[in-house]
Amino acid sequence: MKRISRDQARKFAFDWRDQPLLRVECGESIEIETWDAGSGFFKSPDDKAIPANRPGFDKHPPLANPIGGPVFIEGAEPGDVLTIEIEDILVGDTSWIAIGPNRGPLGQSTRWAEVSENYTTKIFQHHPGPSGTMRDGTMQFSNTVSWSITPFIGTIGVAPEREVCTSIDGQGAWGGNLDIRDVAVGSRVHLPVFHEGALFYLGDVHASQGDTEYTGTAAETCATVRVKFRLAKRSRLPFMRIEKEDSIIAVHATRPLETAVDQATQHLMGWLVDEFSFSQADAYCLVSTCPDFRINVYQMLVATGMDFVAGAEIPQKYLS
Repeated sequence: MKRISRDQARKFAFDWRDQPLLRVECGESIEIETWDAGSGFFKSPDDKAIPANRPGFDKHPPLANPIGGPVFIEGAEPGDVLTIEIEDILVGDTSWIAIGPNRGPLGQSTRWAEVSENYTTKIFQHHPGPSGTMRDGTMQFSNTVSWSITPFIGTIGVAPEREVCTSIDGQGAWGGNLDIRDVAVGSRVHLPVFHEGALFYLGDVHASQGDTEYTGTAAETCATVRVKFRLAKRSRLPFMRIEKEDSIIAVHATRPLETAVDQATQHLMGWLVDEFSFSQADAYCLVSTCPDFRINVYQMLVATGMDFVAGAEIPQKYLS
């Protein structure tokens, strides 16, 4: 199986000028070994998120959130849709979260002085599950609190059409740092293609994350990710789409949040009309009446300039 090793997975931008690390055929599985978002810096609670101590943080933008790629998919052309099937995510033995002054929405808060005046790094141990691996393992938050590891790919995308976008704050229809917890094993992610070969990247795996990723970091971890690709010719999308086993999700990222929600909902309605034979009127009425229609707020980092990421989700049982 073709693979991008962790030593190779050190790109910090989605850049159409990068030379491909792999060339693959549709239907071919590959593995990408990813770094955590801190490139291995956070190993113990003593490793604080002090910018002057972190390699690459003297750059603008900082060299954080490394990704592996690009992968050249044979036959992909501008105007196509690339489907990424996520086959496996095997996380490392630990994950971390780091908070402190000027980090996140409470980084300058006087009410929450404990988190705004002091740097805190928490390291979470991962414990294997019945399979003997982390695929069904648990994450130990504290001595008394733990939960199942629920890994997903935080940063995923293809090279944007014209610009070069960083892996730390780049976001768009092409993908980027969106931190969507549904980009997980068993999901199929659909992205528009802008360049020959698509030029695909991924990284920034999280062992788990709550809605909005409120602090700005979640359970950041390294991982080995296995994916394969399919192509749909000449059927460009307005933004990322996700198919899960039992639902579909249309995504949008922008500010303010209400606009992201509105656009994600309209993207979902368009999907219902284009591919599931709904009339425009029925699609419009469905999202207002179906008790299982959901809006997911995946990423809402209020202390940064990043867009807010929303997903409009409907179960597949209503589509047949």
